[in-house]
Amino acid sequence: MSFLYSGGGRRPTSPVRGRGLLAGIVAMIVIVTASNFAVQFPINDWLTWGAFTYPVSFLVTDLTNRALGPQAARRVVYAGFAVAVVLSAWIAGPRIAMASGLAFLLAQLLDIAIFDRLRRAPWWQAPFVSSILASALDTAAFFALAFAATGLPWVTWALGDYP
Repeated sequence: MSFLYSGGGRRPTSPVRGRGLLAGIVAMIVIVTASNFAVQFPINDWLTWGAFTYPVSFLVTDLTNRALGPQAARRVVYAGFAVAVVLSAWIAGPRIAMASGLAFLLAQLLDIAIFDRLRRAPWWQAPFVSSILASALDTAAFFALAFAATGLPWVTWALGDYP
């Protein structure tokens, strides 16, 4: 896998890079929009269906960061954010869309920064540490903004949602 970007050396060629960016952007849009729809449906007092789909967004960011670098990962985040917020407002309502957008942007950019800083550590450390810390920020910000003062058990949903 010599085409993987590890912070130095050979970067992927333009067609590979373009396909990778497009795949990441499309995946991010689908994942975030589906998660914003699914989070409206609790499984119980501790968990919503969004808990099963949203963590995949960190995988998309980390794979893009590993393969194409942090700049490309930020492009995937920005494009995914812009389209997913609009789609989410339509299918899940403006409060969930805005809460998701802010939490998503903060968490994904934190994920990219931590991942890039740990890039040269053993292969598993960068995605593990960055995803765990960014997920905590995302969960706290999203559930507080989306469900505070609604009478719904958002604190328990947030605790159940966190990996």
